[in-house]
Amino acid sequence: MNLTLPESLSSFDFQTFVDDFRGLDPNPGNWPLAPRIASLIGLFALILLAFWWFDWSDQSTQLAAKQQEEVSLKEEFLNKKGQAINLPEYRKQLADIDRAFGALLKQLPNRSEMEALLIDINQAGLGRGLQFDLFKPGAEVMKDFYAEMPITVSLSGSYHDLGAFAADVAKLPRIVTLSDVNLDGSKEGGLLKMDAVATTYRYLDDEEMAKMRKQKAEKAAKK
Repeated sequence: MNLTLPESLSSFDFQTFVDDFRGLDPNPGNWPLAPRIASLIGLFALILLAFWWFDWSDQSTQLAAKQQEEVSLKEEFLNKKGQAINLPEYRKQLADIDRAFGALLKQLPNRSEMEALLIDINQAGLGRGLQFDLFKPGAEVMKDFYAEMPITVSLSGSYHDLGAFAADVAKLPRIVTLSDVNLDGSKEGGLLKMDAVATTYRYLDDEEMAKMRKQKAEKAAKK
């Protein structure tokens, strides 16, 4: 198959094209057609490059940032939409938590009820026929909304009675925990000696809470 080139291409003289770029006149108006066309193309390319460098590249960076921001905003919208849809359920859960917290709080005595609670702990031991060798309430430890009172106890009795005492303490209407329990079987008559720390809790009244907040604010101000 024979290919016939257009007449304009077949008559193109590459050497003449190259010669047109030699010895160009300082005045572009006197240049041959080929150098003038090549200069216009080069100038146009330089203009495009300058636009890209000084304007388009900056806009491209801004566009990428806006696209990333769009993705973040969509995620935030979907999260908030999900929260809005589940808002009634969240409110119900919060109400349940408030009720549970209130029930737990009622298990903590106030300051005036602490003496009665100490008597209850003592009576729990005496009611099982145990002998108190030591019953020593310690200093209160203040927490966020409650106070802990450790009570060091030392009792003597049978293994069964000591176990029943621990069960009775756990069944008290107020929260009491036993820790650091140590049993010693060296007493006479087959009796055991139990050393332990009974910790009870009480909630802070409004005056104590205000005092705690004031102390925290003063500590924060000193920092």
